Amino acid sequence: MLVPLMHNCIMNKLSQEKQTQIIAALIEGNSLRATARMCDVAFNSVLHLLPRIGSACADYQDRTLRNLKCKRIQCDECWSFVYAKQKNVPQEKRGQFGYGDVWTWVAIDADTKLVPSFMIGNRDLRSARMFIDDLAGRLKNRIQLTTDGLRVYLDAVDGAFGCEIDYAVLVKMYESTQEETRYSPAVCVSAEAKVMQGRPDMRHVSTSYVERQNLSMRMGMRRFTRLTNGFSKKVENHAYMVALYYMHYNFCRIHQTLRVTPAMEAGVADHMWSIEEIVALMSEVGRGKK
Repeated sequence: MLVPLMHNCIMNKLSQEKQTQIIAALIEGNSLRATARMCDVAFNSVLHLLPRIGSACADYQDRTLRNLKCKRIQCDECWSFVYAKQKNVPQEKRGQFGYGDVWTWVAIDADTKLVPSFMIGNRDLRSARMFIDDLAGRLKNRIQLTTDGLRVYLDAVDGAFGCEIDYAVLVKMYESTQEETRYSPAVCVSAEAKVMQGRPDMRHVSTSYVERQNLSMRMGMRRFTRLTNGFSKKVENHAYMVALYYMHYNFCRIHQTLRVTPAMEAGVADHMWSIEEIVALMSEVGRGKK
């Protein structure tokens, strides 16, 4: 899942009940400081817990989401920023990853709604290759893939899958010259599907599920809300929170249309996880469980 390594930290021992309370508050979209107030703990306790649980969630999903029998995958990128808006990044920090624009690359299985791969990176060819290579390594079968018209996907998909894929892009045209305005997205006036590789079923060429997932992520994490000061100040914490969010989404949250969690629908879990089970992942990492 390509989440930064956890840094060492010293913190007072929190009870499992208190850790569960903190993680539940974070999952519901609260900021670190709001979580500290709600759970009546020191801010540093929450700040130090996030890397531990984020790393544990990233490690578990990296090990578990393998050999998947997905058939139809949709990919997209979700914009956010860290430290400051791109135009406000200090001169000495410009060009450094983690300052300014940061993108969350997401893949979703259109059938099970499982998110098998996600990555924090730039919106460039290098990040696209890393993301698609990671996705390809988790799949067992030939798939049909749909992406938007971002050109870096073409090289990345060809390098990871070769001719062993049915691949199409969906290019959307918007009413204004900019894809998004300040407060709301521009109106989509047309969409054109193009075959890039293989023989994709054109009835299933769509990015609707992954775009809806991006909306869910933006609504579910304070760090992604627009026009606020709740943005991430450090890219490491941004990545930890994304890993925690997708752990809860894949394994704990009942999907309304499926009536089970995405992980259960995909056959990688046999029950709906509880928050306590997510907390227990930190102990497994501490014992060096592989």
